[in-house]
Amino acid sequence: MTDRRVTATGKDDDGDITKLCGGLGSWGSVSKSQAINEIERGDYTYYVQEEPGPRATVRVVGTYPNKYLRTDADSSSNNNLDNLPHC
Repeated sequence: MTDRRVTATGKDDDGDITKLCGGLGSWGSVSKSQAINEIERGDYTYYVQEEPGPRATVRVVGTYPNKYLRTDADSSSNNNLDNLPHC
């Protein structure tokens, strides 16, 4: 399983996450549905990490057709997917 660091997210007009993005020269971007499939198959682990700081794993939450992505709650709001810059 390969780790992919998420540095930005795409959001729709309601603020819902539509895609995950890596940094420049990184792995690029994937749609929310592709990321969900890759996480569930065990192809990739997506995470957010503010330097320096702990790593927050991106998890799939909910059941079909209402699955979504989120990071585990911790002491930092900077590693929440909603708070990352737009890509």
